[in-house]
Amino acid sequence: QLQLVESGGTLVQPGGSLRLSCAVSGFPLDYFRIGWFRQAPGKEREGVSCISSSDGNTYYADSVQGRFTISRDYAKSTVYLQMNSLKPGDTAVYYCAAVNNWRVSTNQAMCVTVRADYWGRGTQVTVSS
Repeated sequence: QLQLVESGGTLVQPGGSLRLSCAVSGFPLDYFRIGWFRQAPGKEREGVSCISSSDGNTYYADSVQGRFTISRDYAKSTVYLQMNSLKPGDTAVYYCAAVNNWRVSTNQAMCVTVRADYWGRGTQVTVSS
């Protein structure tokens, strides 16, 4: 069974930076697309960024393009989300999720349709002064 554990969420001031980590265990990382999703109170869960672990191709939502960077470290079996220039609107619970490469055609499809088979428990990010 694939397991995903997020960490790194905290309170940060507007304009600040934060790096989230998603530790993946149970199967090799390159079997999966890995995505970061977020859900704010009263809103639907949305895809933030998704990556193909096998070739490193990435997708970003328009709202985070140029501010967030997704990356993976095979040696540590970990996927990161570097978040810069944070805004109050980025406040949400951030979830790491995974889906087998063959079950979704593109990273964009994974993120836009919120398509994943495995989910972490989430980590809270609060952007406030």
